Amino acid sequence: MSAFNIIGFIGVGVMGEPICRHLATKSGLKVLAHDHDSVPLQRLAEHGVQSATANEISAQADIIFLSLPSGQIVEKVILGSQENGLLHNGRKNQLIVDLSTSPVDLSRRVAADLIKYGMRFADAPVMRTRAAAEAGTLAVPVGADDDVFLSIKPLLDTFASDVTHVGGIGAGQVVKILNNMVLYETVLALAEARAIGARAGVNPDMLFSAMSTGSADSFALRNHGMKAIAPQNFPEKAFPVSYARKDLLYAVGLADQVGVDATGAKNLVACFDKAIAAGHGDKYAPAISLVFEGK
Repeated sequence: MSAFNIIGFIGVGVMGEPICRHLATKSGLKVLAHDHDSVPLQRLAEHGVQSATANEISAQADIIFLSLPSGQIVEKVILGSQENGLLHNGRKNQLIVDLSTSPVDLSRRVAADLIKYGMRFADAPVMRTRAAAEAGTLAVPVGADDDVFLSIKPLLDTFASDVTHVGGIGAGQVVKILNNMVLYETVLALAEARAIGARAGVNPDMLFSAMSTGSADSFALRNHGMKAIAPQNFPEKAFPVSYARKDLLYAVGLADQVGVDATGAKNLVACFDKAIAAGHGDKYAPAISLVFEGK
């Protein structure tokens, strides 16, 4: 971690707050954080994190982590106006690491623009749940040059138990986007299975418990199926339907770019659209189950 002296962190929401906390308590480095919501910043202050503006972070930090809701916001934060964008206010050798889920082509375009200013970039979108973020056991696929990966891995290790260098710029986003595509296509199958099974007279808990002993066993079954879909428990302030839909649109866009007709992903987007139209957009993403329950 000696390559850096000051860490900047922009976006301390559901995932960003615990990640930032781990960096502050384990890296031994000064951490500056920015968010429009002051509440998580107040909690982080108890762990030594200092609140700062984006421009102050841009001026002082050697490495800046982003944990933001969408690629659109990532683009605005990095490539924004000369008054606010990290690109225009940064300095040579500064490194920006995007922990968000962003379109692959955006990551590659941002990296190319930063290089022109002597800055570096890595896409390192986080995988797994909020509970994993709290525990410091996230999984992180990293798209970066070899030297950049080696320099940031000790910092990623403070909040992740599985860090994998999957290729050059954009490769991390490819892995994350496809991970979420496979996960939520499985969630869709579980939602359908619950509705069918219940109407056929099988208790949902018993259904998923029995499936966990067979070839349908999976992370999605044990976490999303048993904990959310079976009991029909879809809280807000978790990863919502609207965010999952955004990730699946990235997957469909990537599929179109490389010439693959991703019919499963497109069908899932349509299901997300139905859930949002029914008023479930802010609920935990497995709430697509409600579409099949007639709610």
